[in-house]
Amino acid sequence: MSGSDRNLTWHAGEVSAADRARALGHGAATVWLTGLSGSGKSTLCRRVERALVERGVGAYVLDGDNVRMGLNADLGFGAKDREENIRRIGEVAKLMTDAGLVVLTAFISPFRADRARVRSIVPAGQFFEVHVATSIEECERRDPKGLYAKARRGEIRDFTGIDSPYEPPDAPELVVGHDGVGADVNAARIVEMLEVRGIVPR
Repeated sequence: MSGSDRNLTWHAGEVSAADRARALGHGAATVWLTGLSGSGKSTLCRRVERALVERGVGAYVLDGDNVRMGLNADLGFGAKDREENIRRIGEVAKLMTDAGLVVLTAFISPFRADRARVRSIVPAGQFFEVHVATSIEECERRDPKGLYAKARRGEIRDFTGIDSPYEPPDAPELVVGHDGVGADVNAARIVEMLEVRGIVPR
């Protein structure tokens, strides 16, 4: 059911994005980290969040597991629920970006169409897709949650990278996570991207 079907009206605010940027001293963005389970997305988000907050930048991490413990606790891991999971997160990220924050998201988000949908709702120039391109061999070697082992034993179905596909970004704003490159180096590259794009001051 669309908003018009339910007699809803969008109410525009009196504070613009430029107003918020002047008040906060920095721009706003959604930094969408995508990659396989165990690729290091959450670690990178936390490192970047810490680096930004220490510089006085309002930043917040939306983490896949954390969100599924609250907002998306009603969703499973089937195709439709995974699509809805990303849709909801995209809407939350959009609102937080509109509030003037730098939002860092850590979601496998395996399908290009789902990520493209989020990009389409965030204002132009404020969505940055970061591919954490750690190889599946390295992710499986790390296996911090033991999920790959369970998937190999058939205890988890439709596990991304094993029996469900991962569609890497065609044209991400940044690629990090190459095997052998540390989290600090990759986090610094994400911060540098935000500096170069004028989102945060140097």
